[in-house]
Amino acid sequence: MARAFSWLQATAIAGAIALVPAATSATAASDSDTYRELDKFMEVFNRVKTSYVDKVDDKTLVRGAIDGMLASLDPHSSYVDAVDFQNMQILTTGNYGGLGLTVTMQDGAVKVIAPQEDTPAYRAGIKSGDYITHIDGQLIYGESLDEAITSMRGAPGTKIALTLVRPGRDKPIEVSLVREIIVQKPVKWEVKGDVGYININTFSENTGADTRAAIAGIDKALGHKPIGYVVDLRDNGGGLLSQAIEVSDAFLSDGEIVSQRGREKADIERYFAKPGDDAAGLPVIVLVNAGTASASEIVAGALQDHHRALIMGERSFGKGSVQTLLQLGPDSALRLTTARYFTPSGRSVQEGGIRPDIAVPQISDPDYKSRPVFREADLRKHLVNEVKADNVILEEDTKPDPRFTATPDELKKRGVTDFQLYYALQTLGRLTRGPAMAKR
Repeated sequence: MARAFSWLQATAIAGAIALVPAATSATAASDSDTYRELDKFMEVFNRVKTSYVDKVDDKTLVRGAIDGMLASLDPHSSYVDAVDFQNMQILTTGNYGGLGLTVTMQDGAVKVIAPQEDTPAYRAGIKSGDYITHIDGQLIYGESLDEAITSMRGAPGTKIALTLVRPGRDKPIEVSLVREIIVQKPVKWEVKGDVGYININTFSENTGADTRAAIAGIDKALGHKPIGYVVDLRDNGGGLLSQAIEVSDAFLSDGEIVSQRGREKADIERYFAKPGDDAAGLPVIVLVNAGTASASEIVAGALQDHHRALIMGERSFGKGSVQTLLQLGPDSALRLTTARYFTPSGRSVQEGGIRPDIAVPQISDPDYKSRPVFREADLRKHLVNEVKADNVILEEDTKPDPRFTATPDELKKRGVTDFQLYYALQTLGRLTRGPAMAKR
């Protein structure tokens, strides 16, 4: 049973605040304002305790207050309890039984950020921006994100039914899936023609080492260096900053990779590439889309600013903030936004994302025209980009591009099922005057 939170405790808190020396009248006024706000909070707390229609424990009320306080800041600051911490460990280190979805909570609804490639969710056609409204016929609106995630996870081989609402579709979409062991394979690679293709799905603890191993594996498979590399960061929701730095370093021999800047001007940390380019200076194309977020935007931005890679695809998600895990006790922590990150040229990708050097729509996707995209700027309370952008520069070119007029059926007949990848391979072939690339 949680211990009651009393007026005496509130007085103790206020007393602790009052013990801080008031150097100026402004500081004293600030302390007084803080006391009044705490007093207001305790009045509401006790009124709920004594008058709410059902009995409610202190733990529930305090957790609700903490969640509400952090939700008023930005979408990525949150309280991390034991269940949340386990979820974070799974994302960065482990495997689990489930569907392979990265989701967030928006206005009480579960929204898909991205499906992980080669998982039940990916094969079922679940898209970034879909809303999950029902699990096994039960409405989940209003549930916590933890409750929804727990419901979707389960023993491999068990069935689950999801009801989705997709913007642009008149009717809900019903999908039936079978849970599987979701193996965290951050990097997959293969040789396509004479090109090395490296697909990075997430930035977990081994992503940097796996990327270097992929480059070496491609060289070994070909018996020589490829004509270039395609690095696929589409639908990569991010992960560990350290691994984004390592992946960038695999393609850079010097220079800044990223900087992060906190509240104060002096709170700046910079990260630099070490000597040596694993890719030996060969051409690189990086594929991005609206699901390319956070750590993956750091990689794309670093390689773009150093003119080391051609960025191709669609504008990325636009998450340019850094979250720090602050331990509160043995079973809880505070996940708090403490800084913004900037690309080597000083750009913040917050809200605006990384704009591709060559915009290539995914015209092999039947829904690409009608399906609205979902980005950081669509989240409530998202951080505002402090750098004022020139709206003229940011205007979208709405003129139809004759290169991208083929229909999905026409592409399918030509054997093209992933147009963005196909176009990247063809572009590398033209840049290096190599043979035509595989139509996949």
